[in-house]
Amino acid sequence: MNNTTIIGREPEIAAINAIMRSTGSHLIAVTGRRRIGKTYLIRSYFREQIDVELIGVLNANMETQLQQFDYALRKKESKRSKRTAPANWMEAFQQLIVYLEARKPKRKQVIFIDEFPWLDTHKSGFLGAFDWFWNNWASQRNIAVIICGSAASWMIRKVINHRGGLHNRVTDRIHLEPFTLKETEAFLKYNKVSLDRYQIATLYMALGGVPHYLKEIRRGESAMQAIQRICFDKKGLLANEFGNLYTSLFKKADNHLSIVKALAKKRKGLTRAEIITGSGLKDGGTLSQTLEELEWSGFIESYLPFGKVKKEKLFRLTDEYSLFYLVFMHQKKNVNWMQLSAGSTWKSWSGYTFESLCMKHLPQIKHALGIGAVYTEYSSFIHKGTKDAAGSQIDLLIDRRDHVINICEMKFSETSFILTKAYANELRQKMAVFQSETKTRKSLFLTFITTFGVSQNAHSIGLVQQQVVLDDLFRS
Repeated sequence: MNNTTIIGREPEIAAINAIMRSTGSHLIAVTGRRRIGKTYLIRSYFREQIDVELIGVLNANMETQLQQFDYALRKKESKRSKRTAPANWMEAFQQLIVYLEARKPKRKQVIFIDEFPWLDTHKSGFLGAFDWFWNNWASQRNIAVIICGSAASWMIRKVINHRGGLHNRVTDRIHLEPFTLKETEAFLKYNKVSLDRYQIATLYMALGGVPHYLKEIRRGESAMQAIQRICFDKKGLLANEFGNLYTSLFKKADNHLSIVKALAKKRKGLTRAEIITGSGLKDGGTLSQTLEELEWSGFIESYLPFGKVKKEKLFRLTDEYSLFYLVFMHQKKNVNWMQLSAGSTWKSWSGYTFESLCMKHLPQIKHALGIGAVYTEYSSFIHKGTKDAAGSQIDLLIDRRDHVINICEMKFSETSFILTKAYANELRQKMAVFQSETKTRKSLFLTFITTFGVSQNAHSIGLVQQQVVLDDLFRS
């Protein structure tokens, strides 16, 4: 590994280290949403050790893609090379083989093909030629072939779940997730940005842990100033990112956008039937594929509420920027974010998004509760109620093997959270409904996850059994 700074990514680096120490060939698929840092990770790790790097061109024809290949190979060849430009992909990969066989380095050779899906243009024969290259030559050498692409639907269908020549050929899959809060803090510090953790959390709830978005934050500006400039100024990086984000990832992005927009309206999530109603899409294989692609790419997640069966599975939107865009940026002009963030819409959004942030940091929450080694399952609880009794909803349950269930309340506030008498009574009722409906015999621990803790008063003492604060979410 080279001495280039890479923030976070410890599991991914460990996986690459193991690959490079091994003998034999590896076909490595590096996946992750747009702007997540896939190319940066590979280039930063390998640098001059990349023997050949090829980059696909968006919406280009086969001739242009082959020209790119020719340029990439000529950069590596000696000036005396009399090789002619390839006429097709089979010829291109044959030329690549000749070049690699002539080098004979003492280390594992590295081929990096970035934006791999863009090379597979209509009737180009690219995938068949690559299939031949891997199965008939590369797989029998000491080589690492790294293929990378943001186009999630293509990578799923043509590589990960391929049923043709590449079926089960991918030896390693490295999927990059957004930064955690701890990694976000480290990334900002590396870029000389000094903000307290409340402001970092505020930024995270609007932008998510996407490195390309976070690098736009400047020294000397608050979270609110950064959000105004990045999201609402006409030339801001994210002012027009939303449409580009989905169209660059998915071929039929309108279906994906319809689902995302429907989910943005319901914080607890929607069932498959409710998604059909809310999005206007038809039931069937296309819907299943679209949901799979969105979940696989990290925009949504599915979960089963406590005690429910598979058909009652809920889907919810978990991509912070998408939700922020649809709540605050969509069809809105000349927005003053400072004023907007003081309104009721911001309060509702920040409450929901903080819940989502907490659910992305469940290992940190478990560690703070002292149950890091205890087997747990996570779910929510939804009771619709009747004419005679009110409904009840618990957004996070931590069901523990040590005969305890944490009933979690997540609250985002600028100061310590104050529990009122009315809210305390509501919580007691909520827990009573849960116990009555589920018939659980486990102990129920009411647990608050807040920014700055719960103020001790007559209503919290004896009711709140455990607490987790924002600082806990920044731990490993």
